Amino acid sequence: MYIKCWGSRGSIPVSGRDYLKYGGDTTCIEIRSKYDQVIIVDAGTGIRTLGNWLIEDECYTYDMIFTHAHWDHLMGFPFFKPLYLEETNLRMQGCPFAQKFVETMLSSVMSPPNFPVRYEDVKANIHHEPACTERFEIGSISIIPIRLSHPNQGSGYKFIEDGKTFVFLTDNELDYVHPGGLPFEAYLEFSAGADLLIHDAEFTRQEYKITRQWGHTVYSTAVDLAIKAGVKELGLFHLNQDRTDQDMDHMVDKCRQILNERDSDVKCFAVGADMTFTL
Repeated sequence: MYIKCWGSRGSIPVSGRDYLKYGGDTTCIEIRSKYDQVIIVDAGTGIRTLGNWLIEDECYTYDMIFTHAHWDHLMGFPFFKPLYLEETNLRMQGCPFAQKFVETMLSSVMSPPNFPVRYEDVKANIHHEPACTERFEIGSISIIPIRLSHPNQGSGYKFIEDGKTFVFLTDNELDYVHPGGLPFEAYLEFSAGADLLIHDAEFTRQEYKITRQWGHTVYSTAVDLAIKAGVKELGLFHLNQDRTDQDMDHMVDKCRQILNERDSDVKCFAVGADMTFTL
């Protein structure tokens, strides 16, 4: 399983010399199976660059999955150039959302006066899969959803191929249970033994005094989850829009200090645009 990050920023895209290392685009993850099937997770602004690359690679068939409907995870969708090509085949996975919800969620992004091209007018062949609740397959990859602890709800995912596991839990607040969300122990069980865990780590403990219940996690709590779950690698995700490259490096240093103090072998880093993983 091949994984590439095209955007890891939270809430709103940013730019400038302070954001060169980790990038400024919002959430978009590409996953490729051993048979080169393409799965796209979320349509933040990072999907624009991914779309350009897919066209250059002459790849026109993909599955798309969404974690939730907040705008930073959808705002790049109208700028995904394969949408405007007749040879594109795009399968929208409804899991765990209802089919009509996904279709409405995307069409609203492109409805007047928000965007000049309507969802109904794109040229790509778009197929909406029905909702599911427990597990589904895309080629050789098995996918298990889990409810996120986040305002307005959402879904995290576990991707499994050939015994390797990637867990993706962005926009998940570990220290507070939102309606529809789950307690810390549920995410601990879900992440147990993962080869790679990418988890929301937007806030510092000081910031959390103000941002509690906003739907995001303190980085030290994400580290605690990784240690207790016995994962091999932890990627800090949903990087705060004001967190510069230097700030992120400092946060990673703090995480590694915690890991060292707790005698943990977990490898920790901040996830940046263009970062790749092979499991």
